[in-house]
Amino acid sequence: MVRATERHAHAWRRRAVAFVVGLVLADSAIVILALPAIYREFSAEVADVAWVVTAFNLALALAAIPAALLVKRVAAARLCSIGIVVFAAASLACALAPSLGVLIGARALQGLAGAAAICAALELLPQVADGERGAARSWAAAGVTGAALGPAVGGLLTQVFSWQAIFAVQVPLALLTLLAIGFSGRRTPPIATGRPHLAANAALMLLSAGLTAALFLIVLLLIEGWRLSPLAAAAVVTVLPAASIMAAPLERRLGTARVRAAAGALMGAGGLAALGVMPGAGWGWTVPAQVLVGAGLALSLGGLTEAALAGRSRPALHGGVTIASRHAGIVLGLLLLTPVFVADLDLQRSRAEQKGVELVIDSSIDPSTKLRLAANLAVDVRREPGRLPDVRRTIDALDAAPQERPALSALADRLEERLDAAATSSFSRSFLLAALMALAGLVPIAASREVRL
Repeated sequence: MVRATERHAHAWRRRAVAFVVGLVLADSAIVILALPAIYREFSAEVADVAWVVTAFNLALALAAIPAALLVKRVAAARLCSIGIVVFAAASLACALAPSLGVLIGARALQGLAGAAAICAALELLPQVADGERGAARSWAAAGVTGAALGPAVGGLLTQVFSWQAIFAVQVPLALLTLLAIGFSGRRTPPIATGRPHLAANAALMLLSAGLTAALFLIVLLLIEGWRLSPLAAAAVVTVLPAASIMAAPLERRLGTARVRAAAGALMGAGGLAALGVMPGAGWGWTVPAQVLVGAGLALSLGGLTEAALAGRSRPALHGGVTIASRHAGIVLGLLLLTPVFVADLDLQRSRAEQKGVELVIDSSIDPSTKLRLAANLAVDVRREPGRLPDVRRTIDALDAAPQERPALSALADRLEERLDAAATSSFSRSFLLAALMALAGLVPIAASREVRL
């Protein structure tokens, strides 16, 4: 009876620890679908609001190894719980942020606290999981699932409530895990140290840099380029986590960790390349590519994380190096790709404006209506620099005679078709660059020796 109770307690603690890992790593991408709402509320540029994502991942990457070393001095459960409390407080600060600067600062604090929580979590898992191997698998699975599901959950909360709800919901969810983890002062016995698996971590960094596009760029294309609502975009990007979750049970049947990682890198790069050469505009074109990226995510990140965590030093140090590598890759991808697609978006917007002027001039509407429409469109472009204007909203708001409405509606269709093509072209180069980053991950995979898991 006592043993059954202990097993039950261990099971709940294992779930709580894994949930903390998933919650923190979901935060690396959970806010992506909310970015358009955030930069509209704070009247910011796309490049500026990207720091809402970058700040979290940069802080997490920088703090991961120091947090892992801190586990030697502070009991893992205590450090994990402290990290959870600070993470919850930072989440509340994000929800209440009055400005973009405060939001970015609170996101950085989330990353610092999250590093402490998840590095300590890896030290705790062997105590409640099936040894270090089972702990590594639980930790890797929780991380992949959290990162994959984050954007869809964020989009749903943004559409139904607001972007602030993303962070408000995290406060009680994080604090509830304290009931299972507690503040135990017992320290983990020292474990022989060794060298982290450098090749696996280098591959993780490059693949994470490339796969950032699958979350960041797809969302911006769906919402800003093709004008989907956050809820509709969330429904579209659920294809990626669904493919990842469905591929996860097959992962360990596909050979060694290196084979799985290489196969995943090729699939992810193929999906990103497909996004870069889409033959038309429309969310349906993203579905096959998302399936490839999602399956590649499960194979590559799962296999590489397990390889990086294989028993070469104490678990927390493994986790610290792995988290630092993975999230440094996300930061690298954001810093490299954001200016590329912003520049391409500006170029395509300029071309679309020129084509739009031609379409307005050639339309059959009254000349005075043409002048008013052109003036209103120019105001919209100036009001939202760096973004494609919502021409249908502008045309619908135009004070025009009823007999002109059919011609105006047809004009709106033609303008939207042109803008859709411009948006698709704007993201093409960024997707192709992301595919090259993912392919670059094959170099350290090929150069590494096989790791037995």
